[in-house]
Amino acid sequence: MRIPADTAHETAKPLEASAGYADNYAYLADELRKLDALLRLRVAAVRREAEAGADGLQHGLYITHAEIGALLDETVENAPIGDGTARLHLAALQREIDVKVSESLRHGVFLGLPRLAQLFGLSPFETQAVLICLAPELRRSYDRVYAYLQDDVTRKRPSVDLVLDLLGRSEAERWSARALFSTQAPLMRMGLLQPVDDPHSPSGSSGLAQFLRLDPRVLHFVLGHSTLDARLEGLVEVEPAPTGAAESAEGGSPDVPAAGKPLLAFVRRHARGEAFSQGRLVISLHGPVGVGKLALAQAVAGALERPLLRLDARRLSAQENEARLLLRLAFRESLLWQAPLYIAPSDVFLGDADAAKALRTALAHEAEAYGWCTLLGGEQPWPFPALSEHALYYAVELPMPEAPEREATWIGALEVGLPEALNGAPSDLASRLAERFRMTPGQIREATATFAHQRAVHGETGPVRFEALAAACRESARHRLGSLAAKITPRYDWADLVLPDDQREQLRELCDQAQHQGRVFRQWGFGERIAYGKGLSVLFSGPPGTGKTMAAEVIARDLHLDLFRIDLARVVSKYIGETEKNLERIFAEAERSNAILFFDEADALFGKRTEVSDAHDRYANIETSYLLQRMEAYDGVVILASNLRENMDDAFLRRIRFLIEFPFPDTQGRQEIWRTHLPEAAPVSETVDVGLLAERLSVAGGTIKNIVLNAAFFAAANGGVIGMEHLRQGSRREFEKIGKLWDEKILTPRER
Repeated sequence: MRIPADTAHETAKPLEASAGYADNYAYLADELRKLDALLRLRVAAVRREAEAGADGLQHGLYITHAEIGALLDETVENAPIGDGTARLHLAALQREIDVKVSESLRHGVFLGLPRLAQLFGLSPFETQAVLICLAPELRRSYDRVYAYLQDDVTRKRPSVDLVLDLLGRSEAERWSARALFSTQAPLMRMGLLQPVDDPHSPSGSSGLAQFLRLDPRVLHFVLGHSTLDARLEGLVEVEPAPTGAAESAEGGSPDVPAAGKPLLAFVRRHARGEAFSQGRLVISLHGPVGVGKLALAQAVAGALERPLLRLDARRLSAQENEARLLLRLAFRESLLWQAPLYIAPSDVFLGDADAAKALRTALAHEAEAYGWCTLLGGEQPWPFPALSEHALYYAVELPMPEAPEREATWIGALEVGLPEALNGAPSDLASRLAERFRMTPGQIREATATFAHQRAVHGETGPVRFEALAAACRESARHRLGSLAAKITPRYDWADLVLPDDQREQLRELCDQAQHQGRVFRQWGFGERIAYGKGLSVLFSGPPGTGKTMAAEVIARDLHLDLFRIDLARVVSKYIGETEKNLERIFAEAERSNAILFFDEADALFGKRTEVSDAHDRYANIETSYLLQRMEAYDGVVILASNLRENMDDAFLRRIRFLIEFPFPDTQGRQEIWRTHLPEAAPVSETVDVGLLAERLSVAGGTIKNIVLNAAFFAAANGGVIGMEHLRQGSRREFEKIGKLWDEKILTPRER
C-alpha cells in the first residue's frame, strides 16, 4: 500500500483550516500525511549519509532507494527540499491540523489521538511517538520504510532510536527526549507503548535499539472502537450508562439505599465542577452483603452520565503475579472509558497478609496514575482513606435496613416473584418476614427468587406458607462461621420438652419477645429510649442432661431461625487478641445470617473475672469485658448454657434478659422423659415399665436418651423387640461409662 504523499511546497494542496474534520479517520489521514513528510525528510538525510559514506553503511542494500522513493511517492511536487524549509512546512502543517482539531472538538467530533493525549497528559513529542507506532498498524507500507531507515529488512517496527531521529531536531533534544521512554514515563508506565525485543540484537544492547509497538487496546481506542482490554475478560464488566441516567439518579431509585442520597447530591455537584475543580475522587461504600452498594455505585455512574466498570476483586486477588498488572489495566480502562471503577469486594485488600498489602500498595499507585472516580465496595469500612495526596475521600456506611424498609422490599419482591400466590394481600406475610429476619434487600430478592423457582420446579401452587419462605430466608443467609461453629438442625418441638410449668412458660415468653421485638422497639418507641441491649440474651443453667440443648433447638424451630453451637475450644486462643477476633467474627456472621448463637458450657468463656495477678489474668478479663460489650450490641438471640450458674460472672448475670434454671427431673418428670424417648414406631415389649425405670434410675434426660438408644441396638441384635432386659443392659453400660455404681437388683420388677 502506498503512503499518501504530503506537500513539501507552497504550491501543494493546502489543508482546509477553516473547517474541522468530519470524523476520526479524516484526521488520522492528515496525521499520516504529516508523518510522510517527516519520513521523507529523514530519508533524504539517510541518503546523504550513505552517499558520503559517513557511517560506513550501505543503505538500500536490502531496500533500494528507488523502492523507498516509490513508497513515499517522491514525485517532482513531493521531492525533498532543504531541511530548514521542510521544518517550516511541517510546522505549518501542524498548525493547520491543530486548528481543525480544535474546530472538530468544539463540534463534538471524536478524535482518538488528541483524546488519548488529553487523558494521559501526553506532550506533543509523546503524541507523535504514538503516531509513529500507530502508522504500521494502519498501513503495512510503513514496515518497509522503517526497515529502510534502520538498515535491516527484519526491523519493521520503530525503535527508540528511530523515533528520536524522526522527532529530535538536535542531538541535545534527542538526549533529553530519551527519558520519555523510561519505564516510569507515561508512555511506558501506562502501557500505551510496549517494548518489543529484537531477536537479532545481543542482550544488554543499548536501550536505543529497543523496538516499540502500540498497545492493542490503545490502537482500538485511537480508532474509536469501544472494546475492553482482552486481558480483563472475566475480570471486568462494563455496564453502559442507561438512557436518562442523570434524571433517574436525581429522582432516586427504590434500589438505592437512603444513606446514599447525600453521596449522589455530592457527585452531581462534582460533575458540575462545584465540589472541587481538580483531583481524584475515591468513594468507599461499606455494609452487609446485598444492602445496595452496587445499586449506589450504578447510581453514581448514572449521575455522571457515564458507564460503570465493575472489577471482581476476588478474581483479581487469585491472579497472584498478574494481579498488579491487571489492576493497572482496569484503572486504565476506567480512564479510557471515562467510567467510574467499582472494585468489590474491597475486603480482599484489607488484612495483614503479604498479598493484601501488595494489592493495597498497587491500588494506591494505580489510583494515583489513572484514577478519577474510584468506588470501593465491601462489608468492612475502608481504613485507608488517603489513597493519594490528590484524592478526595468520601465514605458511606450502608447499614442493615430497618423493619419498615425490609417490609417494603418484601412487598415488592413478592409482588414481582409470587404474584399469583399472595391473593393480592402480601402485607401481612411481608410484615412477619421483615420482623423475623434481618435481611438486606439483595438477600430478600434472592430468597424470593429461589423460593419461586423451587415452587415452579415442583409444580406447587396455592398460598405461600410463612414456614416455607422462612426456610428460603435461612438458605439465603449463608453463614461463614467455618470451624468456629456447627449448625444444629432442630429435631425437637414443644411436645418433646419435659420441664416444670414455670420453665416452659419462661421459654414461651422468650419466643414471644423475639417475635414482637419490632412492635415494642419500633412501633411503641422503646427503641428510642434503649441505646443497647435490645437483643435476647438467655442463660440456661442446670446439671448435664437436663434439656438445655433440646430447649435451644425448640426455640430455633419455633422462631424458624438457624441454630449454631459455638465450639469454644476453637474460639479461645492463647494468643493475645485472637479470642476477641474470633468472637467478633462469630457475632458479625450471626448478624448476617439471622442465627441463634448457642454457647454450650459457657462458663469456660463467660466465667467470673479474677483478680489481676499476672498478664494472663489481665487479658482474660479483657476478653470477658469485650464479650459483655459485644453481647449488648447484638440484636439477635444468644443462648448460654452452664452446668453451674455460680461460675458465671456477675456482670453477665445483670445483663442477661432470661435466667432459666433446668432442674434435675423428679420421678414424674423422668417418667415422661422415658416415654418421649421411646418412639411410637419402635417395637416395645409390654413388659417395659417406664414407671419403674423413672423410680429406680435417678438420671437426667441425656442419660435416659443414651440408655434407650443402647437398648434399641441390643434389641435389634437379638430379638427385635425392646424389653426390660435390654434397658437393664443399656443402663449398666451407661452407668459404667459415667463412673456410677451399678446394682443388678436395681431394676428388679415390682411384686404384683
